[in-house]
Amino acid sequence: MKKKMVSLICCVLCLLFSGCGPSGYERYRGEFFGTFDTVVSLVGYVHREKDFDRYLGYAQERFQYFHQLFDRYELYEDVVNIKTVNDNAGIAPVKVSEDLFAFLEYCMQWCEKSGGQVNIALGPVLEIWHDYRERYENTAEGMLPAAEQLQAANRLTDPKKVQLDAENRTVFLMEKGMSLDVGALAKGYATEKVGNELYEMGLTSFSISAGGNVRAFSPPAGGERSKWSISIRNPNTEEQPDAEPVDFLYLNELSVVTSGDYQRYYRVNGEKIHHIIDPFSLYPANYYKSVTVIVEDSAKADLLSTWLYILPLDKAKKTAKEMGAEALWVLPDDSIDYTDGYLVYSKNYGGAAAD
Repeated sequence: MKKKMVSLICCVLCLLFSGCGPSGYERYRGEFFGTFDTVVSLVGYVHREKDFDRYLGYAQERFQYFHQLFDRYELYEDVVNIKTVNDNAGIAPVKVSEDLFAFLEYCMQWCEKSGGQVNIALGPVLEIWHDYRERYENTAEGMLPAAEQLQAANRLTDPKKVQLDAENRTVFLMEKGMSLDVGALAKGYATEKVGNELYEMGLTSFSISAGGNVRAFSPPAGGERSKWSISIRNPNTEEQPDAEPVDFLYLNELSVVTSGDYQRYYRVNGEKIHHIIDPFSLYPANYYKSVTVIVEDSAKADLLSTWLYILPLDKAKKTAKEMGAEALWVLPDDSIDYTDGYLVYSKNYGGAAAD
């Protein structure tokens, strides 16, 4: 949702099947740009191309709707969005749509469940890091923000000061200078919403890839494969363009989300300063190069990929188990660790088969 388009996709949908199967279904693929700072791809099996085009058009329209609703940088005509709420911090409650209110209720529930590890009120701190990243991402050497600057901003990040009034459907940030940043949840939430709407419309055999978020629904209907294949990008690809994917997953009716240090970053003394900020240290977490999460709901997978990234491995594994998720971690030395249940879906480590 940044102003600048980033087309780096951390979890690439790899479909190893094509053509028209014996049932008459044919595979179609389409993509669009301009929402959530990434490329969104839709792959589906339908009988007629015009039906797929209708689903693709609907998906683009709905992703655009959620993009505008969750945007913290831009205002849009006739849209009350996250920026509208932020602009009124310490001034007045903002009447919002049912969709935005439901989303913010969902976010606040996870703020509480995570004990603050997920905090949508962290906007003032994240804005500092965003500015530094914008300033230095194309330079040879950058700087870190001062600890005092981050600590001052952190005084405006208490989620208890985000007031949601269900009766009046309003949102109020109680102190001037507060701001919401929903980047850890927005794309996954939109992917899950749009995917379920497409399913209800009649598109059942399909998968959506929105950057590092992949949501697979019913098995491929083409007859050649019984599962969707998803590759996990190697976090060293930028330095090693020929690096093989970390793994291939074979699954249906699940979401796969990857967060990593290679998506948005700049360098200080040769070290990557990435965008995944620990809300307690106020600095980028450095336990891993990437974390991949498997769970049914894409919104949950999205927030968990951030939450597990900022926890040391023992706590991350415990949290994944408690949340009913499977996960794989790429550590700084390029070694791999994973939950036991992950192996069911893994080609490289568990021997999962495409069929």
